[in-house]
Amino acid sequence: MTEPAPTAASSPVHVDYHTFELTDSDKRTPMGFDTSNGLVFSQPGQAVICTGISTGLVNVSVQVRRHPPAQVDADAWDEIIDHSVETATGALRVTSVMTDAPDLPLLTPQGPGTYRVRVHARGRDSTPDGVADDPVEDYLLIVWPAESQPDEIHKQTGRYGAELRAQPSRPAPPPSPGDAEDDLRRRTRERLHRRRTP
Repeated sequence: MTEPAPTAASSPVHVDYHTFELTDSDKRTPMGFDTSNGLVFSQPGQAVICTGISTGLVNVSVQVRRHPPAQVDADAWDEIIDHSVETATGALRVTSVMTDAPDLPLLTPQGPGTYRVRVHARGRDSTPDGVADDPVEDYLLIVWPAESQPDEIHKQTGRYGAELRAQPSRPAPPPSPGDAEDDLRRRTRERLHRRRTP
C-alpha cells in the first residue's frame, strides 16, 4: 500500500528574537534554551526553531505525513534534524512570537500524541543576527506521528548552528510575574549578548 500524498504548503513566516515556533495553544510557557543540536528544541505543546536572522521573514514549507519519508534529502540543506514533539491538544501549528500565525496547515491531524518533526534549514549563515525584509533563509518541516525518540542528526554544516551548539544550554527560569513573551525577549537578549562577548 502506497503512502498517500502528504499535505504540503509554504508561506513566509515572521521571525522574532531569532525564532519561530510550533505551538498547540495560545499560551506560551517559559522554557529553557537547549541549543545542543543548534536548530530545534521543545517542551510539551511548544517547539522552537532557531533562525539566523533576529527579525524578519523566512520561507517555511511543511509536509504533513502519516509515515516518515523513505529517504533524507540532504543535498540542498545545511542542517537536518529529526526531533520529537508532544501535543496534548493535537492542534500543533507553525506560529510567530509577535505576529499572527501564517497560513499553513495543521501539523498534527491525527490528534493528541507524539510526533516526529524533521527540520531542514538553509541560509542561516547569510545574515546572522540581521533583519530580513525579504526571506534569505528556508525551512522545511516534515511531520509524522511517532513515539518519542532522541534527536537524530542527519546533517550539520552551518556556521550559525555550530555557534549555537557551542553555547551552554540553560534551564527554564523560575516563574515570574512577567508574561512569557517578556521572558522570551530577555532570554534572547542574554543569548545574543553571550554570542557577541569574546
